[in-house]
Amino acid sequence: MNDKDELQQHQDRGAPPRRRFLHTAVGVAALAGDLGLTGAQARAAGDNARYGGHGNGQGHGDWVTTWAGVAHGTYPSGTAILQPNLMFAFPGGTTSANDQSFRLIVRPTVWGETVRLRFSNVFGTQPLTLDDIYVGLQASAGTIEEDTNTPVSFRGGRRRVVIPAGQLLWSDPVSLDFARDPDRLLLFGRKLAISFHVVGSSGPMTWHSKALQTNYITAPGAGSHSKDENDEAYPYTSTSWYFLDAVDTRGVRNAVTVVTLGDSITDGTGSTLNGDDRWPDDLARRLHEAYGNRVAVANAGIGGNRILTDAGAGGPPALSRLDRDVLGLSGVTAVIWFEGINDLSAGASAESIIEGIRTGVATLRARRPGIKIIQATITSSLGSTNGTPELDARRQAVNAFIRSAGIFDAVADFDAATLDPATGRLRLEFQPNSSTAAIDFLHPNRAGYLAMARTIDLDLLAPYGGRRPRNP
Repeated sequence: MNDKDELQQHQDRGAPPRRRFLHTAVGVAALAGDLGLTGAQARAAGDNARYGGHGNGQGHGDWVTTWAGVAHGTYPSGTAILQPNLMFAFPGGTTSANDQSFRLIVRPTVWGETVRLRFSNVFGTQPLTLDDIYVGLQASAGTIEEDTNTPVSFRGGRRRVVIPAGQLLWSDPVSLDFARDPDRLLLFGRKLAISFHVVGSSGPMTWHSKALQTNYITAPGAGSHSKDENDEAYPYTSTSWYFLDAVDTRGVRNAVTVVTLGDSITDGTGSTLNGDDRWPDDLARRLHEAYGNRVAVANAGIGGNRILTDAGAGGPPALSRLDRDVLGLSGVTAVIWFEGINDLSAGASAESIIEGIRTGVATLRARRPGIKIIQATITSSLGSTNGTPELDARRQAVNAFIRSAGIFDAVADFDAATLDPATGRLRLEFQPNSSTAAIDFLHPNRAGYLAMARTIDLDLLAPYGGRRPRNP
C-alpha cells in the first residue's frame, strides 16, 4: 500500500505431554547449505524442495515454508508500526548491529518435526557473521520454554557462518521432537523464538520493518546471549525482524505452501500489534480448520511495495522478487496476489498495471507449471492522501480486468468485501486502525481483514489428497 503516511510512523507418541529437548538432525546437510543463494538460486532451491526425490510433487515430508518475513531493504528504511525508540539498541544513529544478540519471535502456520532457517544478507554491503544460533519454543515475551532452546548449525555442522553480501543462506535441518504431534500438543498458534549473535559489526542490516510483532535485542557489545532461556539480557524491543526471512518445516505428509504476495495491506498495516490478525493470518486459521496441519501460509507482503517499479523503502518491485520471495520459498503450490494501489499512487496507468499483472502471471506459470494463482481486486483508497476520484477510476479499471480476464485460477474480490457502495470508500467499521485507532482510508483493520480472508475459495488451496473444507 501507499505508506507515505507511515513513513512519518511436540515427545514421543504415547508419552505424556511435556517439554522436550530439541536436537540437531544428524547426517543431513541443508539444501543449498554449502553456498549462499542469489534470487534465481533461491528459486531452484524452492523447486528442489517441492519436487526433489518424488517426481510428482506429492511427498511424505517435503519442505514447506511455514513462516516468511521477506526482506525489503536495510534498517532504518521501511514502514515499521509502533516502533520503539532504538537509540539505545543502535546508538549514535548506527545502522549496524555490533556484537549483540537478537531474539526474533515468529509464528509457524504448519508444525513439522524438523525446521530450517533462512537468513538474508541480500541488502547488506559486507559479509555478515553470525554464531550461536538457537531455536526454541517461546514461553512469553522474550523467554523460552525450559529445555527447548536448541543450537542450529550450518554447512554440515558449523556453528559460525559467514553470509556474503547480497546472498541468502539456509541452515542445516534441526529436529524438533516436541513437534511430532502438534495437534495433540496444541502447537498451532504458538511461536518460535529464534536467537542469534552478530559477530563484530554487521554493516547495514537487512530487515523486514513491519513485523507487527515484538522482538528482543541486547545492548551493543553485550556478546552472545542466544542460549539464555530468560530474557534478562534483552532489554530492548523492536517491532521488526532482522536478517531472518523464512522458516521451513518438514515431516508433514503432502503439505503445501500458499504465498501471499502484496504490499502493506498484506503486510498487515491496520491490524493488531502481536495479534496475528492480518488477512494472511486469518486465511491460515481458516485453512487449519479446514485441512488441519497441512497448508502453510507464507506472507510475502512488503509495506509500500509496487508491481512495476522500485519503491525505495517499499523494496524491489513484485515482478523482480518473484524468484526470491515466491518461487524461492519451499513447497509453493499457490499464490494469492494483491497489489497495485501503490503503482496507482505513483501515477501508473491502469494499462501498465494490467500488463504487469499479465507478466507476473505468465512468469509464475512458466517457471512453476501447475501453480494456482488467485488474484485479488484492489481495495479503495478514496479519501486517503492520494485517493482521488481520478486514481479510483484507474483502480476500478484494473479491477474490471481482474474480474473478467480469465487468466487466474480464481479471483478474491477484496474490493467488494470492503467497499461501502454509498461512499466509494472502505466501510466505516473497517477503517479505525486496530493498533493505533488512526484512520487513513487506505488500510483495513482486523474486521476488514477477516472479511477479506473469507472471500478466498479454500478448495483451490487444498493439500494433496485434501478433503473438502468443513467450512467453505
